[in-house]
Amino acid sequence: MKKKLLTIAAIGAAASLTLAGCSGDGMGGTGGGSDSGNAGSGDKGTITLGYLPAWTDGLSTAYLLQDQLEKIGYNVEMKTLTEAGPLYTGLAQGDVDIYPSAWPELTHKSYMDEYGDKIEDLGAYYDNAKLTIAVPEYSELNSIEDLAGKGAELDGKIYGIEPGAGLTAQTQKMLPEYGLDGEYELVTSSTAAMLTELKSATDKQEDIVVTLWRPFWANDAFPVKDLEDPMGAMGEAEALHFLGTKGFAEEFPEAAELIEQIKLDDAQYGSLEDLVVNEYGEGNEAEAVDAWLEEHGADFDWVVS
Repeated sequence: MKKKLLTIAAIGAAASLTLAGCSGDGMGGTGGGSDSGNAGSGDKGTITLGYLPAWTDGLSTAYLLQDQLEKIGYNVEMKTLTEAGPLYTGLAQGDVDIYPSAWPELTHKSYMDEYGDKIEDLGAYYDNAKLTIAVPEYSELNSIEDLAGKGAELDGKIYGIEPGAGLTAQTQKMLPEYGLDGEYELVTSSTAAMLTELKSATDKQEDIVVTLWRPFWANDAFPVKDLEDPMGAMGEAEALHFLGTKGFAEEFPEAAELIEQIKLDDAQYGSLEDLVVNEYGEGNEAEAVDAWLEEHGADFDWVVS
């Protein structure tokens, strides 16, 4: 339980820092350079990574990329944002060079439809990402269909994350497909706020419905289960991709070659996210990546030591 509390606090702090540090274009620079002491000279140029701190798939892979790219001679600058929309805009405009954990196939398809001609796909690193509707494991609900008629018992609310998230848009599409749009309100705010509601409910053994996704550490940290989706309204499994601004591979060929080789399975990804988010926490991401590489580095041909 202590780990869980610290993690939620860290995500909340990260979100607050992002909001406080955003410049007029919606981006907050955190500066380049790794604390691990393994950084390269930076003589091959500067690469800007844009990520959403509350979305820990991108948080984890951003720091993994920072470590690896600096070791082959690039300077890396980190930019934090709070919504996917501004991140795709920054990527398309060249203000951000890489989005290190995008969902372009389904969840972020609308952004790709709008900006795709100004974005390069640098490769997929994980192939089983999925959007879910979840409830506590002690709940009698097993399917999204079971939510019908239960609105009064659940206060008529499904707790979601950021308003601009692809998960939010997909959930809004799901509600009418199951006839739930008149019975439930999708409450949107932030990932941290959703997790706070989830923690409060599960601590009290109360029922709650939340939007989640896989891979995400919260699926293991909280006693939750995914509701079955017989209509497929939350979408099929998709891959997580590294996206670059148009012309990235031509400008940074060695970086593009390295990124293309990165592939993670469930165990490898889960270990990375757990170390970055839970075990080490905010401010110690570089050390977490070092620990992960020490444990898993020998499994990959692409790892730069």
